[in-house]
Amino acid sequence: MDERQLRSLLRQFRQGEVSEAEALEQFKRLPYEALGFATLDHHRHLRQGFPEVVFAQGKTVNQLLEITDRILRRHQRLLITRIAEDAAQTILQTFPKLYHNPTAHTLATPIDESKLQSTYRLFILTAGTTDIPVAEEARETLRVLHLDAQMVYDVGVAGMHRLAAHLPDLQNAHGIIVVAGMEGALASVIGGAVACPVIAVPTSVGYGASFGGVSALLTMLNSCAAGVTVVNIDNGFGAAFAMARMIQAFDGKQQQENQ
Repeated sequence: MDERQLRSLLRQFRQGEVSEAEALEQFKRLPYEALGFATLDHHRHLRQGFPEVVFAQGKTVNQLLEITDRILRRHQRLLITRIAEDAAQTILQTFPKLYHNPTAHTLATPIDESKLQSTYRLFILTAGTTDIPVAEEARETLRVLHLDAQMVYDVGVAGMHRLAAHLPDLQNAHGIIVVAGMEGALASVIGGAVACPVIAVPTSVGYGASFGGVSALLTMLNSCAAGVTVVNIDNGFGAAFAMARMIQAFDGKQQQENQ
């Protein structure tokens, strides 16, 4: 239950459309719901402004079906990350209206394009084509949070001229997510060229000495470009969520100043 639904329930109770017993029953289920194998945090939207996201890896298809059903009963938005193709197809048989992005390995409620925030210019860059799945996970996460980003693929430092054409747009951005494997140098290049927040995502792409993304992670953490934020390896979801939190905090400050 989000804030809008909670206000609606209170209004219905005040107007006599919902009995005290019915309202109390809904409030009992508001904070969380225990399923035995999972405890769903229905209160998260009220605390953080965003609903709980389901990490599919390690969960059975039956568990995912039950979690999906319980969340959709209470919330209008659902995002499942790191879902295997066979599990996604099974869930779609029961919930055919969900949107599956096989590249991002996500399953989500379809997005009403009219609800996407257009105030902020956000970009997601990848150093290479192999980084695209992580970038797509970031984009799907942003969209569930009613944000969108322009995607710029394959502009890594091995060919700087590819990036140069996009710099005018990037320098007018409100936020940039940089997804890079190998040595992860693209994050430093972008961090030194723009004034907006830059969130770097190291990926596990690379040859042996990349150590499954550790090399890119360390490069990004040691960036000489001041203020670059770094999330965990392959964590496109985390980068998008961090960007959304920054925007939410800025919106809240703007609203207070305008009051």
